[in-house]
Amino acid sequence: MLITVVIVGFSSAQAERIKELADFAGVRNNSLVGYGLVVGLDGSGDQTMQAPFTGQSMTNMLAQLGVTIPPGTNMQLRNVAAVMVTATLPAFARPGQELDVVVSSIGNARSLRGGTLLMTPLKGADGQVYALAQGNLLINGASAESQGSSAVINQQAGGRITGGATVERSVAHDITYGKMQLNLKEADFTTALRMVERINQEFGYAVAMALDGGTIQLDGPSDAANRVQFMARVENVDVRPGSASPRVVLNSRTGSVVLSGPVTLRQAAVAHGNLSVTITRQPYVSQPPALSGGETVVGETSNIAIEQEQGSLQMVEGVELMQVVQALNSLGATPSDLMAILQALHTSGALRAELEII
Repeated sequence: MLITVVIVGFSSAQAERIKELADFAGVRNNSLVGYGLVVGLDGSGDQTMQAPFTGQSMTNMLAQLGVTIPPGTNMQLRNVAAVMVTATLPAFARPGQELDVVVSSIGNARSLRGGTLLMTPLKGADGQVYALAQGNLLINGASAESQGSSAVINQQAGGRITGGATVERSVAHDITYGKMQLNLKEADFTTALRMVERINQEFGYAVAMALDGGTIQLDGPSDAANRVQFMARVENVDVRPGSASPRVVLNSRTGSVVLSGPVTLRQAAVAHGNLSVTITRQPYVSQPPALSGGETVVGETSNIAIEQEQGSLQMVEGVELMQVVQALNSLGATPSDLMAILQALHTSGALRAELEII
């Protein structure tokens, strides 16, 4: 398998708005979840003998609507499916606003196509109901069966309802008067320091103070009328974030390697199977011709040699990882070989980057 290399983010960091780098404390989304029933399926619902909770839910719902089911009745429901409904409640959502919901089967229904979700309460982590969901499902996909054969495009056990939930209760935000906090999405002391300097420069006085590498305290206005204006002004301040640490992301299933920075190697020796990799650096001097007016230039060149025999990885220092990956590619090494070598280099401290394997 070919090892595919993608290189991103080698240039210096560009200025970004604080809105893209940090969030105000207390301004956040909340996850909602609920249990409901989808009806109107064309014989593709849950098999109630294997999913008894569907029949129990249907009995309870009918009882609330005034329909009594005799005890012990075995309802052979084929057009009903038990589902879980999830949604995200955005910050500052007010009663009456609509939310998109995702509906997913939890039983053995073959398809939810053509189904209608009945009124489902959506609860937050505190157990309170914040929205009610109901509507017709949109399923992206298709399925067909004939004479024992079947074909399916995309999965049929889940779908969405655009605007399918209505907010019934708002969440109290935790933005206090006066003192506010900015939480950096990626904690970094350099970025936090630059952010404080730019905010204070924007307002002309010390309005911001860094508490740590991920939190900045703001001395905002004490009245609600000016608070939104203050927050909007802070969000639009341009800051040049600190350079992120180089990272190597390796997908062991596809053989893809992503380098998110100038990844280099320190001196190390690694033996892996029958691969012998030797990487050396040699200085060179470029001397201009006489009377040409040029200048003498001193540089370095890298030599990479790989052989499939017993050996060790020698003199790996300062060389870019990209060169090693290209050499392994030319030899036909597998992604497993590369992953093992990278893990060994990272453990020894020779890999000057963060290693993430997915």
